[in-house]
Amino acid sequence: MRQTLIAISIAAALAGLAGCTKESGQEHIANPVEQATASAAAADVAKTNPLLAEWTGPYGGVPAFDKMKVEDVMSALEYGMAQRLAQIDRIAGNSEAPTFANTIAEMERSGKLLDQVFTYWGIWRSNMSSPEFRDVQGEMAPKLADFSSKIIQNDKLFQRVKAVYDSRDDANLSAEQIRVVELIYDQFATNGATLTGEAQARYAAINKRLAELHTQFGNNVLADEEGYDLFLAEDQLSGLPESFVKAAAALAEEKGQKGKYAISNTRSSMDPFLTYSTDRKLREQVWTNYYSRGDNGGEHDNNAIIAEILQLRDERVGLLGFDNYAEWRLQNRMAKTPESAIELMEAVWPAAVARVHEEVADMQAVADAENAGITIEPWDYRFYAEKVRKAKYDLNSDEVKQYLQLDKLREGMFYVAGELFNFSFSAVDEGVIPVFHEDVKVWEVKDKTTGEHIGLWYLDPFARAGKRSGAWATMYRDHSSFDGKQTVLASNNSNFIKGAPGEPVLVSWDDAETFFHEFGHALHFLSSKVSYPTLNSGVRDYTEFQSQLLERWLSTDPVIDNYLVHYKTGEAIPAELVAKIKKAANFNQGFATTEYLASALVDMKLHTIDPAGIDPDKFERETLSSLGMPSQLVMRHRTPHFSHVFSGEGYSAGYYGYMWADVLTSDASEAFAEAEGGFYDKEVAAKLVKYLFAPRNGMDPAEAYRLFRGRDAGIEPLMRDRGFPLPGQTAAGAGE
Repeated sequence: MRQTLIAISIAAALAGLAGCTKESGQEHIANPVEQATASAAAADVAKTNPLLAEWTGPYGGVPAFDKMKVEDVMSALEYGMAQRLAQIDRIAGNSEAPTFANTIAEMERSGKLLDQVFTYWGIWRSNMSSPEFRDVQGEMAPKLADFSSKIIQNDKLFQRVKAVYDSRDDANLSAEQIRVVELIYDQFATNGATLTGEAQARYAAINKRLAELHTQFGNNVLADEEGYDLFLAEDQLSGLPESFVKAAAALAEEKGQKGKYAISNTRSSMDPFLTYSTDRKLREQVWTNYYSRGDNGGEHDNNAIIAEILQLRDERVGLLGFDNYAEWRLQNRMAKTPESAIELMEAVWPAAVARVHEEVADMQAVADAENAGITIEPWDYRFYAEKVRKAKYDLNSDEVKQYLQLDKLREGMFYVAGELFNFSFSAVDEGVIPVFHEDVKVWEVKDKTTGEHIGLWYLDPFARAGKRSGAWATMYRDHSSFDGKQTVLASNNSNFIKGAPGEPVLVSWDDAETFFHEFGHALHFLSSKVSYPTLNSGVRDYTEFQSQLLERWLSTDPVIDNYLVHYKTGEAIPAELVAKIKKAANFNQGFATTEYLASALVDMKLHTIDPAGIDPDKFERETLSSLGMPSQLVMRHRTPHFSHVFSGEGYSAGYYGYMWADVLTSDASEAFAEAEGGFYDKEVAAKLVKYLFAPRNGMDPAEAYRLFRGRDAGIEPLMRDRGFPLPGQTAAGAGE
């Protein structure tokens, strides 16, 4: 059993393959001829569909990414769902008394073929989307939700799970087994398994509709990203760095506009353009294109979809007796309640906004000194912040980029993984492991001491049409050992702009931190020592902690001294430039914190109100106004394109989790800073891996952190990290 039981929508089994369907509440029993035909069709699908083929080859078997075709996905999903339903029915119908072995372990064992199909599905959804796949996705979304409901609302299955749960303390189970039982029981109990009759049917119907809406939302955002590319002429490139211009030219040629320069409607293209372009009107156009995604009217507008999603989510949790969606969402997370999450965010908000006003004043002073004749607007923020950075710290972001080569950063990450986790990474020869795109590369991960194979790490670094924006990590196969050891297939995915042929890819310091961040997720996957698949699931306001913590190693001396080298000369980054970077560590922290917190607070408030009749655009404006949001910036993710929250439910009422995790990150960083060996202290690193990475969700996160640190974390390290005054402290006492 995997997270797919609840967290990921699952396809409904095709009626013909399952042998029976329900229509209008009436069960239709297939006659013998129908059953024989269905069985033959199923057998044919199993033999001929490459997505259902056993993973073969080295390293415990690997996905056949080179054989995946969109036309195979629907039948593969339908077959996988039918098989999973049959497995579930066998578990639920077992005549023996429920035990961990015959119920929970069997559930953990089930659905492996389905997980395999969803690996391919995830590639199409995130890395290789196409109009053909989106048609399949739209058709399958409601079926996925129906199937998920069939499992959750299987009362015989739930009663068996409940029986094991009720007797867990007297069943001679290990602590890890008890944790699995509790997590599985909670998945059922908090997702409608206790409902009956009309309430149960309505719950399933809501899930089905939400699956459709989440899919529409995500596809609308992708359509607006693909539909608003800007193609520039050579005389419109003033101020842009050479590396960016070359990458824009290569992208334009790839898009059939040779001789022009493409600015894609993604953050990786938008952010540097707004930082360096001297053409203010073009900056405004690029800014508007990006922040208006999903909010342009017409067929791709997401506002009505958001309103319906919020109303359905609220109705659904009402069936379970909760006052609002956020209350339901946070019950099993570290924050526990919406009030706790809001309290943390509102404790940081005033200091962040105050810093924004200071930053804007500095930028306005620069603009006035240049006789620009403007008032700072959102599309000016990055441009003038860069000028202030140069003036206050003599720090030029483009100069820093010359030392931030993507390949060297990757080598630096491997070094950190070797020092902290005892992992080694070696490139797998091309052609040995199938990949879904020529840009994807693969490395084998081993234990440095024993040579034991840990897993594979896939990297898909570059932006392209059909790939969702941003950066993320995922697993193609997770770790388990209860049924024979299963090694990890982890991946990192980014949207860097590919350089011109033969040119290295240079990135910003922020992008380098994000690269380390996502690698932290991969290390979390690869470090897993849990026996059962369910224990690889995450607690949203905790799982970002491990990845945020890894960002800190980018600025450690061994990485700086050995991997930050000039892309032309190969010389190490000068000590004086490093000193400037560290001195400016808290520069623009007002912008970074406020744009994030605005998104997190709006997310939480959207999910704590009565959403009846809500106008999302109006709610966003009024909420930000009530918070005192500075006019010179916007939410990091405006509501109409807030895919974290509305293209699924992974971060819904959970975007606050990045800051909750950052409280832990800041505190854990101080543990390393205080250690004799600093950030490479072997004793602290061993505790880090033992308690905070290897257990995954095998123990309560709060207890895991206490085992690492000896106490709970407080907010003070976070405020120190960001250069903000502590509550009750004056700004002058905080320092910059």
